[in-house]
Amino acid sequence: MKVSISGVRGIFGTDLNLEDVMFYCKNFSRLVKSKKCIVGRDTRPSSQIVTNVAVASLLERGIDVYDIGVSPTPVIFREARKYGSGLIITSSHNPLEWNGLKFIIDGRGINESELEYLTRQDKFENNGIGKETVVDSRYIEEASKVIGNVKGSPKITIDVGGGAAFDVAPKLLKKLGCRTSIINGTPGKSTRGPDPTSDRLTSLVHASKTGLGFAFDLDGDRLVVVKDGKKQSPDVTLGLGVAGALEKGYKKFVLSIDTSVAIEKFIKNEGGNVSRSKVGEANVVDMMLKTRSQAGGEGSSAGFILPEFNMCRDGILTSGLIASMAGTRQFNEINNFMEGYHQVRTKVNVDSKLHKKTLETFLKKMKKQSSQIITIDGIKSIIDDDSWVLVRQSNTEHIIRVSAESNNLDKARQIEKQTSKMVRQSYEESR
Repeated sequence: MKVSISGVRGIFGTDLNLEDVMFYCKNFSRLVKSKKCIVGRDTRPSSQIVTNVAVASLLERGIDVYDIGVSPTPVIFREARKYGSGLIITSSHNPLEWNGLKFIIDGRGINESELEYLTRQDKFENNGIGKETVVDSRYIEEASKVIGNVKGSPKITIDVGGGAAFDVAPKLLKKLGCRTSIINGTPGKSTRGPDPTSDRLTSLVHASKTGLGFAFDLDGDRLVVVKDGKKQSPDVTLGLGVAGALEKGYKKFVLSIDTSVAIEKFIKNEGGNVSRSKVGEANVVDMMLKTRSQAGGEGSSAGFILPEFNMCRDGILTSGLIASMAGTRQFNEINNFMEGYHQVRTKVNVDSKLHKKTLETFLKKMKKQSSQIITIDGIKSIIDDDSWVLVRQSNTEHIIRVSAESNNLDKARQIEKQTSKMVRQSYEESR
């Protein structure tokens, strides 16, 4: 089981059981100053039973629960602003046997200091029993106002992967004026995996030979774009969202440390400025709040964030923004610009007990051959204006991740190969 600012996740019935759900939900109640919490879930097989236990745990602690049923993560984040807090029963893009709890306070995910409350063993006072109410959302109406008009009635195929976006995403795009068709539209049933960033999306690719296709993960916060029968990289989703934000006049952006340099260059070419954050949605949002930035996200998870509307990855809003740009100069420019850059990602098997020592050894080696190293999250070496490599430890696996990018594919592959070799050497020296 993984417990972090991203929430609690694990294989249901093995790593994550109902006692864990009660424990973390009761502890979360300490953070709910409003005594109100909206609760929603994705379409996993275990989500209903986890929701029942989570709701009962909050009610027992005197929290009034507002049940929104099966809903995408971005919808619940948006509605949580009205109630002061939110709880999502989801494990996002993880395999179906997983499930988890994602916590929202004041419209954002919890931070490091709030995470401490989740693991306390203190006794609770009796605060009475809360009330449960079933509620609806105005997300579609509110998102459509942010996006504006969509010209030309673009044809878009939507693959919701049997996930929580099955209803909201098609309705939003239709309201905007798009002509839509749906793949894997039955909740809980899908011919592909839960993570569109790693799936080949064969059906969507075939259906989008001459147009746009959108694929969502199980809880609807990740979006992958298919254009003219070609699946685009996760960074392209963020790049298109950024282009839409630039079109609206936004200039201050935050990008995670592993996001494509192409997006940063595009922003700067358009007169904007960029701050870099640690990897992870919560870290991007935290940096946005600190720098008062207007938009941004992380390319690796196909996550565009527009904090004035939602302080989370919002694949559904992003799909509308991209649809509104279809065929425009901005749409073609960002696509053409990003096609000139190539990312290569791999992982090296390293025992987690030796992650720290391996990275320390690797850093010493890297300093001998690189003059510009960034260590806000892992070890990132800036090789030249168009090339970089990032080495980071995994928090959940016995691996170290290596990501490289360049405006030359062969160069990116060479950088990754050389860096991975250095990581393996560092591991051997650390054992």
